Amino acid sequence: MQTALERVIAHLSRARRVLFVTGAGISAESGIPTYRGIGGLYNDEHTEEGVPIEVALSGSMFRIRPELTWHHIHRIEQACRGATFNRAHEILALLEGCFEHCWVLTQNVDGFHKAAGSRNVIDIHGDIHDLRCTRCSFSERVADYSQLAPCPSCPQCGSLLRPEVVLFEELLPPSKVSLMERELSRGFDVVFSIGTSSLFPYINGPVLEAAARGLPTVEINPGRTQLSDVVDVRLEMGAVAAFEALWAARDRWTHG
Repeated sequence: MQTALERVIAHLSRARRVLFVTGAGISAESGIPTYRGIGGLYNDEHTEEGVPIEVALSGSMFRIRPELTWHHIHRIEQACRGATFNRAHEILALLEGCFEHCWVLTQNVDGFHKAAGSRNVIDIHGDIHDLRCTRCSFSERVADYSQLAPCPSCPQCGSLLRPEVVLFEELLPPSKVSLMERELSRGFDVVFSIGTSSLFPYINGPVLEAAARGLPTVEINPGRTQLSDVVDVRLEMGAVAAFEALWAARDRWTHG
């Protein structure tokens, strides 16, 4: 493990542009359940309604039975309520001051990166704390769902509210896709994959592309993923331990 850390430190010492791609694993250490139900809530094949969670949380289900989709969104939010960002999120925010360009691409919807102070965040799946009306221009940010109705309506027009997240079957937000593509086109000197099983092509793509070009790639994950045999360096540990070790050695790689 020390050898792997030394290799990561060497990569960082030569880097000016760094991309961190994060998934559920980085927030697991904050007490957020990881996926298959946004972390253990739905380890069975089907929900109590007899449909897979991917169907319950789909755009088509939201259109025909929004109360069912909202029921499971509420359960997910309640399971996460009271949790906050951890030391890994904090160090990622601090790293913005250590490189010329430092970006986070996250599939998480918990909002922890921004809450921890990161500014260059592409939350490609949205943020569960942001709500918007499905009809008018109303939007608001809420700390939690404790005051929300089971199937909330817009206070301005009475139409249905929804969280500003990407449901299954829905397209990614064009503005965030454009931002992601812009930064990827500018290139990165090293790309990290942190706590993600990397199932989505837009999540594993930046790592695969960097590896294909011979650029340094790093995976931080206690378990193996489909990227484990592709990356240049693997840190088989949790995100908090990995970033604390790297931050402790910052005098060897920092640029600012």
